[in-house]
Amino acid sequence: MAVHEVLEEGIRLFTIKRWDRALEEFLKIDTAGLELPDNIELAYYLGLCYTKLERYDDALLYLEQIVTSGEDPLRVYQCRLTLAYIYVITGRSKLAEFELGRLVKGGYESIQIYTTMAYAAWSQKQYQKAVDFYEKALDMDENNTTALNGLGYILADSDIDVKRGIKLCRRAVDKKPQSAAYLDSLGWAHFKNGELNEARSWLRRAFELSPHRKEIKKHMKIVVGND
Repeated sequence: MAVHEVLEEGIRLFTIKRWDRALEEFLKIDTAGLELPDNIELAYYLGLCYTKLERYDDALLYLEQIVTSGEDPLRVYQCRLTLAYIYVITGRSKLAEFELGRLVKGGYESIQIYTTMAYAAWSQKQYQKAVDFYEKALDMDENNTTALNGLGYILADSDIDVKRGIKLCRRAVDKKPQSAAYLDSLGWAHFKNGELNEARSWLRRAFELSPHRKEIKKHMKIVVGND
């Protein structure tokens, strides 16, 4: 099979979310004979495949190639955002802020940028900074569930405004009632407001949907105990 055919097959598999199979196809390609555009295309999809498969160190190598190439502004934007996501979930929040800051300085604004910046700030315990970023996201879309839940959780957890936190978490749950993360936030917000029965009810629902999630298990232990 010719190189272009292998590349196209890998892209097809990636499109239908067969990321493991797509990766196998991409790794068959000998990069030595590739021209620059095809090499960049391959690096782009390898970076995304490794991200989807949670092989983050491998993903970083390829995503950084796209960012430094500067060949396609939209792909550079997407890869910076993906890099920031990886940095946040692997505990490198300052690097995440750097990537997102570059995007904002470059004139890019999006809900995803602001919610990721908020999460990075929260992970560094910069609560007011996180609140400000979530507020910016809600200014762009007042019904964005990620921002509603994130802002509501921080307002309640940090005791900045617990009652507003409950309202925001409830709006997120109303829009996505099967989200364990949102149910957990709402339960924790009620706990912070001293409403134990409400807290237990929502946290139990969250735990039933996602019993292995660390944050939910932690909240269950605090609020429900051995009940």
